[in-house]
Amino acid sequence: MRKLIVLVTVLIVLLVAWGSLSTYAPQFLQDLKTPPSDKTSENVRIVSEESVVVDVVEKVSPSVVTVAIEQQVRNIDPFDLFRVPQSVREDQDIGSGFIVSSDGLIVTNRHVVDTSSNYKVITNDGKTFDVVNIYRDPLNDIAIIKINPTNGSGQALRPVEMGDSEDVKVGQLVVAIGTPLGEFRGSVTKGIVSGIGRGITAGSPFEGLVERLDDVIQTDAAINPGNSGGPLVNSSSQVIGVNTAIASGAENIGFAIPINVVKDALDNFNQTGGFVRPYLGVAYRMIGRELAILNELPQGAYVQEVVEGSVADKAGINQGDILTHMDGEKLVDSEGGLAAVINKKKVGDTVTITVHRDGETLDIRVTLETAPGQ
Repeated sequence: MRKLIVLVTVLIVLLVAWGSLSTYAPQFLQDLKTPPSDKTSENVRIVSEESVVVDVVEKVSPSVVTVAIEQQVRNIDPFDLFRVPQSVREDQDIGSGFIVSSDGLIVTNRHVVDTSSNYKVITNDGKTFDVVNIYRDPLNDIAIIKINPTNGSGQALRPVEMGDSEDVKVGQLVVAIGTPLGEFRGSVTKGIVSGIGRGITAGSPFEGLVERLDDVIQTDAAINPGNSGGPLVNSSSQVIGVNTAIASGAENIGFAIPINVVKDALDNFNQTGGFVRPYLGVAYRMIGRELAILNELPQGAYVQEVVEGSVADKAGINQGDILTHMDGEKLVDSEGGLAAVINKKKVGDTVTITVHRDGETLDIRVTLETAPGQ
């Protein structure tokens, strides 16, 4: 009798369960068929990585430009060898940039526009603008291009939204947009931040364009010649860096200048109408901890050359000196070295530089001046 009661109870439970499954099964099966990116509610939307990248590109691409240079080309007719070749002017794409103000300010790399040439800017929708002026930052590989936004276009320029590079994390999704190889305008590549706080030497020693860049962002988003000056963008469609260099002989190793450096440069530009930077006038190499220990020397900036007529020259700083402190602050390679400390100062500031010379220590007072060409 007890077994019969148990059996009947089990059957009742199964029937109730079957009824519930019959009621909810169609919706359950429909949910299984629905892609995660299409499931929405009032407050939550689950999106795929693909949709994030598409959103970023749609928002940022209208603010990305191509930088071109006007050059003369000899037009030779291969079927008429007796005809004198005619010289024609053509625009050659050489780099990228992005709009930072609706009144025509565009950020790019300094090395993209480092010569005295006729530059042009081509916007994402194909409109061409003559460059009115170029402002080059003497300390960073940054330049600001000025165009006239009303030059043949009734459509307002759309500036990018700049993020905070202090918040950049290794592993986060990033997108690079630009004109790789000076040929493929509006190209998009995707990757992650693969390193932060890197120090690199950018440029070519054979072209005399070598520059030390500190605290740059490393990414595996494909960056090629022509991408220089274009934006590195996070998943919130905010620019977090300026694509500036690739690692020679390597694959998927690119570097970008943090956007906070650009924002500081823009603040300087908006206040002064240019890049007014303090200038000491020495070429140097930082002596790190290991090198200092091996050679029984202090850490600091080893002076390789003193620019004739510079404030360093006038103050008595010599080739071979090691600059160890400025106003009591140590000059340490890992913290940006001499350039980082000078960059905190202003033109006209008088500073005390501690110098190690021939085993002795002395203090030299120097008044910082404006860098040449500013």
